[in-house]
Amino acid sequence: MAFFDFVRERWSVLSFLAYQHMSLVLQTLLVAAALALIVGVLIYRSPWGSTVGNTITAVGLTIPSYALLGVLVGIVGIGVLPSVIMLVFFGFFPILRNVVVGLNGVDKALVESARGMGMNRVTTLWRLELPLAWPVIMTGVRVSAQMLMGIAAIAAFALGPGLGGYIFSGISRTGGANATNSIVAGTVGILILAIILDTVLNVITRLTTSRGIRV
Repeated sequence: MAFFDFVRERWSVLSFLAYQHMSLVLQTLLVAAALALIVGVLIYRSPWGSTVGNTITAVGLTIPSYALLGVLVGIVGIGVLPSVIMLVFFGFFPILRNVVVGLNGVDKALVESARGMGMNRVTTLWRLELPLAWPVIMTGVRVSAQMLMGIAAIAAFALGPGLGGYIFSGISRTGGANATNSIVAGTVGILILAIILDTVLNVITRLTTSRGIRV
């Protein structure tokens, strides 16, 4: 009961922090997705480019988020900017990997047939390859979104927006009044936001996927 009283008393603050958290994740996810699509489209036809892209993705995701945040704080200072840069950085890689995998997974015979019908590369990409690769690409977007929900909490270490501030506040007051409640409230809030975002992205995926390839 004490936890629910804690949440009720601080509902206005928690709801505003939840809005900030979701806004940060959504905006950086959109930027990361746009960049990943552009880069993926540029490199997927080249075996060398695809290999380099997959290698960079694998290496980039091994970088500790705390370490990157520390470097960014040293360069651009604290606040929203290092949080945005860090989230775009980590959000980019899962989407890029799935863009390359999805586009390379399109049946080459279909691509050749389209080219034989007079479609140029851009038209083939837009009308055939991207629609067929779309479910795979959106899977990458969903993976990225879930990852960014957690990383956005770490951004609070550099005074970034979102629910992470409540978690760090509770940790810093371990053993004190409402310390555990702060940690639990921030963590549960992020979990709820993650479920909501994944549900929305799943619906968007189904609505934007061609009927003939829906599972």
